[in-house]
Amino acid sequence: MRIVSLLPAATDIVAELGLIGDLVGRTHECDWPPQAVASVPVVTAPELRTDGMSSREISDAVGGMSHQGSSPYTLDTRRLAELAPDVVLTQDLCEVCAVSYTDVSQAVRVLEAAPRVISLEPRTLPEVLGCLERVGEALGVPETAARRVADLRGRLNAVHDAVAGLPRPAVAAVEWLDPIWLAGHWVPEQIRCAGGEPLLARPGEHSRPVEWDAVRAAGPEAVVLMPCGFTPERTEAEGQLLTGLPGWPDLPAVRDDQVWVVDGPAHFNRPGPRVVRGVEVLAHLLHDVRVGAPVSYPEARRMTDA
Repeated sequence: MRIVSLLPAATDIVAELGLIGDLVGRTHECDWPPQAVASVPVVTAPELRTDGMSSREISDAVGGMSHQGSSPYTLDTRRLAELAPDVVLTQDLCEVCAVSYTDVSQAVRVLEAAPRVISLEPRTLPEVLGCLERVGEALGVPETAARRVADLRGRLNAVHDAVAGLPRPAVAAVEWLDPIWLAGHWVPEQIRCAGGEPLLARPGEHSRPVEWDAVRAAGPEAVVLMPCGFTPERTEAEGQLLTGLPGWPDLPAVRDDQVWVVDGPAHFNRPGPRVVRGVEVLAHLLHDVRVGAPVSYPEARRMTDA
């Protein structure tokens, strides 16, 4: 089977199912597993070059493109046709996160042998695992998918049991720095499973901008920085956007040295199987509980460690 993934989370799923060898096309952002995807042809490109741009400049530019009806990504339709995929994995959840579903639909409609298009739109943690089952069924490996989902649920249950009865700190999960956006969708469930309480966000709801005064008034006991698409190093480089805000030093999280930088794209921004690792990472940060592999410095670090 010839698979093209137009979503990094879908590539993660293909890898989880052991089918990375069937992947014939990917996006420029698909980076996991690194060695396995490096040689897979790329069929997308960013319309917006963000090197050297601040968080505010990126936000303004993306917002302007959305208002004009354009996408931050382009799809190489000629390359897609040459790859002759049997299945195209895409999404219809966020046009900022990947090529738009409309563009994909138009592109495959003109292919000589129309591939099956599977759109993934998870909003919650159970729906993320459900996507793994759905893709496994579509790609002919339902038993493998069932085993992998059972393993992932087992890991989530292990974290839940490990933090049971512990105090539940209030957590602000910051998905964008300027303006401030708090993470929605599956992230509030990740926080709850790891033994925390998400502030100003509910499971399944879209991420949204919030006023700094609202965050400050909520008094987060932990702040986890996970800007969408940013490496931890870039997050650290723009950390002054938060540390310079009025009242920052008075936050309980700051006083108690509970401000963390994590790898958002790997474990929080993308609705793929690695969100389970994100829960394990959060449990370590919030409660110093180890479930699964030890948390490495690239996965999470205190802001003061930078």
